[in-house]
Amino acid sequence: MAPEDRPTFRHVTKSGLGSSLGPAVVGQRVVVRRILPGEAGPTGGPAFTDVLGTCESWGEDTMTVRTEDGTLVTIATADIVSGKPVPPRPSIRQRVSAREAESHAEPHWPGVRRTALGEWQLRIEPEPKDRPGRGPRKRANSCLAMGDPGMAPAEAAHAVRDFYDSHDRTPMVQVEAGSEVEDWFAASGWSVVPGGDALFLLGSLARARRLLGVPVEEAVVTADGPRAQATLGERAFGNAALDGDWLGVHDLEVEQSVRRRGLARAVLSALLEWGAEQGATTVWLHVETGNEPAIALYETLGLAEHHGCRYYALTPGR
Repeated sequence: MAPEDRPTFRHVTKSGLGSSLGPAVVGQRVVVRRILPGEAGPTGGPAFTDVLGTCESWGEDTMTVRTEDGTLVTIATADIVSGKPVPPRPSIRQRVSAREAESHAEPHWPGVRRTALGEWQLRIEPEPKDRPGRGPRKRANSCLAMGDPGMAPAEAAHAVRDFYDSHDRTPMVQVEAGSEVEDWFAASGWSVVPGGDALFLLGSLARARRLLGVPVEEAVVTADGPRAQATLGERAFGNAALDGDWLGVHDLEVEQSVRRRGLARAVLSALLEWGAEQGATTVWLHVETGNEPAIALYETLGLAEHHGCRYYALTPGR
């Protein structure tokens, strides 16, 4: 029997939307509900069980599913009650919390002083590095307000305000976009910092290297402990820092007159090669939500959004 002539099982949900099983789902992650022959359920009727895993084969009488613990389950097609393809399980990288993901940024700026406020982190640069037209780095001079501060939100916000007031800085927090913490600050008189919205993207370093292809030219890499910089003279440069097996990329810039010539990819290629040599398996970075060309580039490398970030500052006088 040709694959297209084999039976297809169709299950219609309560919403009226259908989902199906058949030869086309081989290689996909599926959930299958089947009868357990000879067994009775709690009400005395047939017993059912669900199998979740990757469909490895589909035959005339049986299908096989490899579950996530590696077990291969053979299911008689006659015993299938319903089933459907389901989305792939998120990678282990995607399953970490926003707080844990953001913690990998610490090696980027060794000069930043950090003070714990529960799981929150008060960050400040004793000598902030001004950037023309952009001011001090927000990530290095704000409270990482993710996780549990170990106290009521109002008390934590008061501690943040006192800390930055004592250092003659504007009280500022970095929050996960769409979180309850953001909702609290937005409702409590703190204002969104313009231009501070960013996405945290991450992915497999090996896959990103493969998708980058051969660089148009070789960038020069200089390393200092867990940090490295790749340069193409004055035309392009980028920095990276290693934290365990996570490699963070930041400050990737290409001179305006030579953009769209593959120089950003060349710098990235050199940084990822250095990271791989140090044992990194995950690559991550922040990118501003309005930087569409950069987001498009990173998506071609298999990097996916983990969470969004936003900054709030306390309005003077409040």
